[in-house]
Amino acid sequence: MISVAVPISHELDGVHTLAQLFAWRVALTPDAPAYRHYDAAGARWVGVTWREAGDRIRRFVTALAGLGLPRGARIAILLPNGIAAVCIDQAALAMACVPVPMHAIDNPSSSAFILGDSDASLLLVDTDSQWHAIAALGVALPSLRLVVALNRETASGADAGIVPPSVPLLGLDEWLATAALPAMAAASSVPGPAADDLAALVYTSGTTGKPKGVMLTHENVVANVKAVLQRVAPQASDVFLSFLPLSHTFERTAGYYLPVAAGCCVAHARSTALLAEDLTTVRPTILISVPRIYERVYAALQTMLSGSAMKSRLFTWAVAVGWRRFCRAQRLPLASAVPVALDALAWPLLDHLVARPLLARFGGRIRVAVSGGAPLSQPIAHCFLGLGLPIVQGYGMTETAPVVSANAPDDNDPATVGRALPGIDVRIGDKLELLVRGPNVMRGYWKRDEDTARAFVDGWLRTGDQAAIEGGRIRLLGRVKEIIVTSTGEKIAPADLELAITADPLFEQAYVFGDNRPFIACIVVLGRAGWGRLAASLQLDPDSPESLLAGTARVAALQRIVDLTRAFPHYAQPRAVALSLEPWTTENNLMTPTLKLKRNNLAAHFAARIDRLYQHPRTEPDAG
Repeated sequence: MISVAVPISHELDGVHTLAQLFAWRVALTPDAPAYRHYDAAGARWVGVTWREAGDRIRRFVTALAGLGLPRGARIAILLPNGIAAVCIDQAALAMACVPVPMHAIDNPSSSAFILGDSDASLLLVDTDSQWHAIAALGVALPSLRLVVALNRETASGADAGIVPPSVPLLGLDEWLATAALPAMAAASSVPGPAADDLAALVYTSGTTGKPKGVMLTHENVVANVKAVLQRVAPQASDVFLSFLPLSHTFERTAGYYLPVAAGCCVAHARSTALLAEDLTTVRPTILISVPRIYERVYAALQTMLSGSAMKSRLFTWAVAVGWRRFCRAQRLPLASAVPVALDALAWPLLDHLVARPLLARFGGRIRVAVSGGAPLSQPIAHCFLGLGLPIVQGYGMTETAPVVSANAPDDNDPATVGRALPGIDVRIGDKLELLVRGPNVMRGYWKRDEDTARAFVDGWLRTGDQAAIEGGRIRLLGRVKEIIVTSTGEKIAPADLELAITADPLFEQAYVFGDNRPFIACIVVLGRAGWGRLAASLQLDPDSPESLLAGTARVAALQRIVDLTRAFPHYAQPRAVALSLEPWTTENNLMTPTLKLKRNNLAAHFAARIDRLYQHPRTEPDAG
């Protein structure tokens, strides 16, 4: 196993809780930059030091103490990434309460379910309209004592009839102003959390059902942070750009707690829509992302190149040369034996014309780009690695706090998710299922003893992912449960097909199905620019909904899909397709907050269309 010795990890030997970790960082580097946020009023980025962050957190601690909540009380956090989310999280941890991070743009019914299931005592929201939407559902929340809104959109006193009268609603400044001297004394007298106390109740994405609350202890998260430090070593001078939701354990550990341990500065992105601008302004050195972000940039590149054959050939050449250079540096096998001297001669020109403009899209100084949450397709990995973006893939799940394995910048095989982190054991169980054991593994599922029991076998956590361990590296093969079994008995992993299909920038999203059906089919969401070109080539009006139903459009799209999936067995290749322009999002409840497909929801949403698709597989219109 290859690991990087990180001196700071030894300094953390006495740190056993997340509250200790933050206090240790403030004491060690009080005047170093901790966080940056965009001030819209001043149209500028504003920095906060560790000392200033600690002072803000103490105000939250005092206000929280004033509520007199018991140890272990759940604090629900429905906030966008930012200093306020950090403050309430750290205050809850310091008071031995349990943060319940929630996705800031989740739908109200999902939020209401989590509030009720977790028995949350306090809820913090970005705007009071978020709380109004939850309250309007009429779900009983007997444990909820107070709601605090960062931004009040409704004047005080105008909430009557909108929110339950039994649940007070305060603005953030109002709540913080309630802190009094007795509360300060109460806060200072509260014993800190123990290592085996809960540090978070994180609800899983719920791709196929209701989300489950994963119980993560301080020991789980701190152990994972220390292990990650030994694989991907951040430096105090590094700058993170935080844009994945803090409800995602990947972002919590790698994009929030890890920078605290390493003393890095974290800039909180304004929004996903403004991410491209924030990348070039903040110019991060470490990027924590999911494949979807790289896929979007790749699709934009392909669209840009489609108008020039010369640019396209130059780009392809640069990727090929760069990929060979990467393989040589990582001692990976080469597909072609091109002399080193030829690549060395060509690279300075290709670097100037192709690689540097691409890297500039990410700010131009990325030192490590971590990709997790879902597999990164090989064409995209080859492209970015070949052009100098140092992407390292990792693997984990909410139940493992979350990182199980990761490649390192100097030990990187993108066909795998790397080696298990120090202190974590992995093995292959029945049906090729990857099993995990270590200090990062969850205590269990909140109020779900039967689900907890099913999640383990002989003390090993069942990941639900099929894998192979080759030379110490983990290579993912598919999902144990996400297997389509056609009526002819063939078994297909849909995620692999979907990855192959979305490698074409025409297809922004793909949903493959065929369980108990005679063949595989799919529904794809088309990129509007690509659809415009395809429709024009078929003499169709791209703005007309009927054009998406045209047999010629479906046949053309299906032909591209067949070409993209030629590496799969014939029975796994889709034989029918339906086209759409409406993206699947968390807002329409067709994607999880971690950007995974909600397969049950998609199946229900498209049920009638899927039935018609099997009645008229190739060219017959399937209106609707």
